[in-house]
Amino acid sequence: MTPNLADLLLAHPFADDEALLHDAATGTAVTAGDARAQSRAIAAELRAAGVRPGEAVAVQLVDSPRVITTMAGIWLAGCVFVPVNPRYPQAEVERVLAATEPAAIVRADGTTVLEGARRRYDGGIAFVLFTSGTTGAPKPIVHTHAAYLELLDRVLAPLRGTATPSNASGASPASTRAKAPTPNLIPVALSLNAGIYNTLFGLRAGAAVVVLGRFDPATFAAAVQRFQIRSTVLPPAAIVMLADDLTVTDLAPLRYVRSITAPLSPRAARRFTERFGAFVLNGYGQAEIGEVIGWTAADAREHPEKLGAAGRAHPGVQLRFADLDPVTGVGRLHVRPPAMAVGTADGTRELADRVDSDGYVDTGDLARIDADGFVWIEGRASDVINRGGNKVFPDEVEAVLRAVAGVVDAGVVGAPDERLGEVPVAFVVVHDDCDADAVAGKLAAACRTQLAPYKVPVEFRMVDALPRNEAGKLLRRELAERTGV
Repeated sequence: MTPNLADLLLAHPFADDEALLHDAATGTAVTAGDARAQSRAIAAELRAAGVRPGEAVAVQLVDSPRVITTMAGIWLAGCVFVPVNPRYPQAEVERVLAATEPAAIVRADGTTVLEGARRRYDGGIAFVLFTSGTTGAPKPIVHTHAAYLELLDRVLAPLRGTATPSNASGASPASTRAKAPTPNLIPVALSLNAGIYNTLFGLRAGAAVVVLGRFDPATFAAAVQRFQIRSTVLPPAAIVMLADDLTVTDLAPLRYVRSITAPLSPRAARRFTERFGAFVLNGYGQAEIGEVIGWTAADAREHPEKLGAAGRAHPGVQLRFADLDPVTGVGRLHVRPPAMAVGTADGTRELADRVDSDGYVDTGDLARIDADGFVWIEGRASDVINRGGNKVFPDEVEAVLRAVAGVVDAGVVGAPDERLGEVPVAFVVVHDDCDADAVAGKLAAACRTQLAPYKVPVEFRMVDALPRNEAGKLLRRELAERTGV
């Protein structure tokens, strides 16, 4: 049977009267029976409107269970899901529509059939997701039902301690269950790959799903307590916000947090753990290849000294390192996952050009691997600052800056220099109630104490905020423009 991700909801093991989808913002829930009925109604509505299988449907809805049932309904109709951030300005919406050519768009006020070109996608295509745009213009990546199901099971297999299930339908593999897992809390936007992935991950695991909506520390803490969340995902910005918010005093029974969407410094991870007693575990993946490196609970118990690593390769994932530095052991990370995205919706060869003849994908990231198989991500190859032949990794400098009292955020980029080629420049955000000049005086001292001299920024610029995307990733290209790069 051809896989269809809609089955993760339609064939979920919950009985019709059990609450499957929760809305943390309103305190309401949708039962499994109602979720299935809503999905089937969406599919019927699309067919009645003349939307044909293989055509795309864009969805621009505020985060809620309705996004999930609409997504499943689109798949049930044999169509392709295209998420659109509801906060996008109209010009950005038009760019998404032009790249994907959907037949219809679902907004809060209903479904609108669009005029103009309609693209027919190949069978098996599930959705089109745009990359984060941290290193260039966002790219529309095309994902299949089969490859995404493989990704979910790739990550779930070591957590279950069992082999990957062979259930080709995509339905949750548990035919019987003595006890359902705790709900999967989704603290990121459902228009992002991270939001969709973690929603489907929860459904595949046989869990209920809690949609948090726009992140707020107090709302998150309340949801953790209400739903007794023991494990969740959080982007680094949210982890830092929680650690900084003194009104949040307890996150019990939270035990594990997987950091997603962007690198998290070991210092930030330790600070969160010290405050709340929950381990912070990194992971690694990209929109095109899914999560390929991560942690298990057993790894966390047995290797607490590895805090800060991305984890170890998931089952079936092969790694190799190009241009390896013999001194540091750092090289350009290449990954061969069992399955991956099939290309881009706009016809560009950006993804295909990154895959070599052996099927390895050049991630564009620098990393090293230790004797125990743990991978340590050192940053983007394109972000490395070459200061007169000495390599400066911005992530390392930023971690030192963020540890300085009064610093909220920090970003480091290279600025042109006639003598050295490039030099590091730091942009720093401080707390509103802090004396910026006093904090500025501590920055250089902290860097000189903890970093090699060539890694110390030549300038520290105080700014109100750093440019970040919806997932919290630093947009270095925008920051670099402020230096004249």
